[in-house]
Amino acid sequence: MNRHWPVASLDPIRRLRVMAAATPGTDLTELIIDAPPELVWQTASNLQAEMPRLVRDFRSVTISQRDEEHLVMLARGYLGQRARFDVAIRPGWCWMQSRFLLCGMAAAPDPSGTRFGFLGGIRIPGVTLLHPLLHVIGPAAVRLDRLQADVQRRLDLQ
Repeated sequence: MNRHWPVASLDPIRRLRVMAAATPGTDLTELIIDAPPELVWQTASNLQAEMPRLVRDFRSVTISQRDEEHLVMLARGYLGQRARFDVAIRPGWCWMQSRFLLCGMAAAPDPSGTRFGFLGGIRIPGVTLLHPLLHVIGPAAVRLDRLQADVQRRLDLQ
């Protein structure tokens, strides 16, 4: 291997943008939260509490296995549907995928506080044909305003 090979390091938000651009059937939603990145990530990475608040179709989330940066997350929907997610999580970055769904979260410092991104998508054959419809209904399924409110509550308690 060449020692002078160029290396590009991406912050978690840029990495999530690359994943969104490279993965058909996904939508990425971003917002700026006026809070330190550590507090935003501490709130967002509590998957059992935040995922049901962020994703409209998740009634509950349970972590069934934990091994450092890898988790197994079980999600239940309001209509009884279930999904088992393999999760990779580290500071500022989380990637979750089940048989049919993808979710990703990222947080990075921003001059106004923290830039937070949430990616959601469907993993089914032919998803590119459905993407225009998913793009219309997708962002409404993610409620980042709830994360922002949870972070604000934590700020108020400090």
